[in-house]
Amino acid sequence: MSRIAVIDRHTADTEQQQLLDAIQRELGSVPNFLKVFANSPAALRAFLGLHGIAKEGSLDLQTRERIALALAQQNACEYCLSAHTALGRNAGLNGDEIAANRAGTSQDAKAAIAVKFARSLVEHQGEVTSAEIVEVREAGFSDADIVEIITHVGMNLLTNILGKASRVEIDFPKVAVAA
Repeated sequence: MSRIAVIDRHTADTEQQQLLDAIQRELGSVPNFLKVFANSPAALRAFLGLHGIAKEGSLDLQTRERIALALAQQNACEYCLSAHTALGRNAGLNGDEIAANRAGTSQDAKAAIAVKFARSLVEHQGEVTSAEIVEVREAGFSDADIVEIITHVGMNLLTNILGKASRVEIDFPKVAVAA
């Protein structure tokens, strides 16, 4: 049971309901973590705005999901790991790739550098080395790509923290965090 209220159509005020309806129209369902976000319409709008901006960037969907999987595992967020396993599969990632992502790498050499960099950002709270920046650039990522990787790290940290703090019920096929 979630430690923070899960807002649904029976408990939502008008503003919350409008946001939840918009999510329902776009996604076909409203994941529980967004129902927790709905406690604060301002926070939900901020997250949706960040998520929308992050989707428009140059990083492909598979790389974004690889980063999300790596960070969900690193931060031990079972909700996010479950969600991004399902989303990763929908994006075309196979079981071996998902396992590699959870281990902090990728079967794709360029994506492996992005995943490694994302994990380092979290581990070192942003204090990455110049050599790490050079490695990301040499893998073919532009400065815009680097900023997008950092943005995805921030967004995933936010959802990992919300998932863990709220202990929201997992509404995806459950995937356990590896020890």
